[in-house]
Amino acid sequence: MQKFTQLNGLVAPLDRANVDTDLIIPKQFLKSIKRTGFGPNLFDELRYLDEGFPGQDATNRPLNQDFVLNKPRYQNSEVLLSRANFGCGSSREHAPWALVDYGFRAIIAPSFADIFFNNAPKNGLLLIQLDDATVDRLFNEVEATEGYRLLVDLPAQTVTTPSGEILSFEMDQFRKHCLIEGLDDIGLTLKDAADIKAYEEARAKVTPWIFA
Repeated sequence: MQKFTQLNGLVAPLDRANVDTDLIIPKQFLKSIKRTGFGPNLFDELRYLDEGFPGQDATNRPLNQDFVLNKPRYQNSEVLLSRANFGCGSSREHAPWALVDYGFRAIIAPSFADIFFNNAPKNGLLLIQLDDATVDRLFNEVEATEGYRLLVDLPAQTVTTPSGEILSFEMDQFRKHCLIEGLDDIGLTLKDAADIKAYEEARAKVTPWIFA
């Protein structure tokens, strides 16, 4: 998992509340258990005018020009700004996979659905909760300023706007540590690989029939 310390990222505004996981990555794309390859189908129903299906080459699909991610000014965005209850719906881990594979590293919203809130950091995606009034103001600034970027500093738990305003956010310290160190659940386990090996070797001597 990629480490997260600081990010100076272009912001894309998705002015929509209750963005559910089926909208983030539709159900027909859940057949793969790889973490990569979902980016082209992120927000598939909103991005394209035709119906998407697994294995399809998205290069020449007709685009919905009114959708924010298809607008030239928001290409290569790394910060997604959205509304309340982002990530609601089913508990598919493919949702953060698709967001990360597309290129997003952080999402700012007033609130997130619980399961998505737990899944996202384990996949390197930083979720930042700011109050409704601040999010409203950020939407206005993003839409008024082409090339609007935010400086996200995870160690300091701050977001700095182009005007120099510093916004603080709360962060669970364990999730913060894992994001900064780039540790998912597997990475955390492997940190104790030597101890696990020693334990298994000791157990094999005491109960050799289990390991036969």
